[in-house]
Amino acid sequence: MPSEKPIARMKDSTARVLVLMISYNAEKTIESVLQRIPLELNIYQTDVLVLDDASPDNTTKVAREFKESNPDYPFSLTVLSNPVNQNIGGNIKLGFYYAIKNEYDIVCLIHGDGQYAPEELPKLVAPIASGEADTVFGSRMMEGFRALRGGMPFYKFVGNKILTWIENRMLGSNLSEFHTGLRLYSVDLLKRIPFQHNSNDFHFETEIIFQVHYAGCRFREYPIPTFYGDEISHVNGFKYAWNTVVQAALGRAQELGLCYQRKFDLSEKDHKDNYLVPNKSVLNNTHHSALTRVADGTHILDFGSAAGLVGEQLRKRGCKVTGLDAAAPEQDGVLDEFIVADLNDHSFKIDLTDIDLILLFDIVNHLHKPEQFLERLHQCTHTNPKIRLLVTAGNIGFFVNRLQLLFGFFNYGKRGILAPSHTRLLTFASSKRLFEEAGFQVIDVGAAPAPYQFAFGDTWFSRLLTTINKALIRVNKNFFGYGIILELKPAPTLSHLLEVAEGVTNADGLDHDPYGPRRKEQAPQGDKK
Repeated sequence: MPSEKPIARMKDSTARVLVLMISYNAEKTIESVLQRIPLELNIYQTDVLVLDDASPDNTTKVAREFKESNPDYPFSLTVLSNPVNQNIGGNIKLGFYYAIKNEYDIVCLIHGDGQYAPEELPKLVAPIASGEADTVFGSRMMEGFRALRGGMPFYKFVGNKILTWIENRMLGSNLSEFHTGLRLYSVDLLKRIPFQHNSNDFHFETEIIFQVHYAGCRFREYPIPTFYGDEISHVNGFKYAWNTVVQAALGRAQELGLCYQRKFDLSEKDHKDNYLVPNKSVLNNTHHSALTRVADGTHILDFGSAAGLVGEQLRKRGCKVTGLDAAAPEQDGVLDEFIVADLNDHSFKIDLTDIDLILLFDIVNHLHKPEQFLERLHQCTHTNPKIRLLVTAGNIGFFVNRLQLLFGFFNYGKRGILAPSHTRLLTFASSKRLFEEAGFQVIDVGAAPAPYQFAFGDTWFSRLLTTINKALIRVNKNFFGYGIILELKPAPTLSHLLEVAEGVTNADGLDHDPYGPRRKEQAPQGDKK
């Protein structure tokens, strides 16, 4: 699990606890489950909510009759019924929203069929009430084969173990059970989790485990007994298993930057709608490959310098680096100079007299109007033909993206080629055309492998994948190149060419065109006799 972040600490006696009993066709068991809720919960300010999911039987009627016939019931009891069946996920969402709206501190999720023992609630509430945990699960699988002795069918026991193993591998966790129905949550935690975007189906409960994980919360498990009676299961086992694995895979894919789903986005910082984010917050394989093309001692202007990581690396090689961005790096001393400018404002003016190289690392695909920006940049550079540009961008034609499209997926990710902050998606051909149409001449085109180290860490496996990717790039960079690298120079403008054509040449017949000397045509001479 990720590093634990405490949500809130509360005093035991002041904690407001909601026992959320979700129910469907539970007319035979609902009364006994209500009676089994232990009196020890009265050390907190505890209420009970029966939330019936439009059962066709008499679940709601039995629960309300129980309330009327038990005026001395030790807890405040509320009975609600959905007008339309919401399925288990939708019913839980409604209960969570009720807990948030009524300002409870802890919500305890149990089932009206009695399969999960409410007697265990006091020991499960305590870690959250004391501020030691944010989420607590009661697990039937922590004590060997106890679940089988409690009546769990063998096929469900095996299926539970297999699915939990898969999900642990996907999530990088070590839970004993992903599929328990006895769960407790801090309400402050629920306020941070976009559970409303989860499925209304049974795999809602798998999705919320991933959300708890991504929120970096403190998690606890405790063993509970297993009870299986004659209740009817409403779960399609194969469908549930498939949906569970798919959601686990999608959650993992989002961690790897391969897709994006709002329900798994638990980032605490708002996404900034400008070219600063996520630009160069970490140097990836494309940046490292591009930097090998920079000569030591070069005078560089780094557009979108962000945190200054690129400039810091280049200064170690004797380069002089001027950064240009909307805000200066927080760390002092990573750049030689800094210019404040908004690249989406095309009226910027910069002095390029002493600049040898301009860096545009993952900049163009974040700009609102890259064509206008590049045209303006060409106006600033064409009078100094010694200047070179080094550009990086993501290749939307990367084979992973093509495979996603083949299977009908097109998912944005929190980082990488399909980061939501990208305004343009580029291929090798379209990136060349973009710069050529703005007045630049392409000197060289390179490709870089995917940043596997971000997904798998700096391990032998990520290094092996990088080596394989580099070999495949030599076969077809358009298909296997993750990053695009362009080296460019400004081409002369028409007005400049005309000025040169009309200019006065020097004595030896050469003009003064800085883009390269050319021999002027000599006037034809008459035949000599």
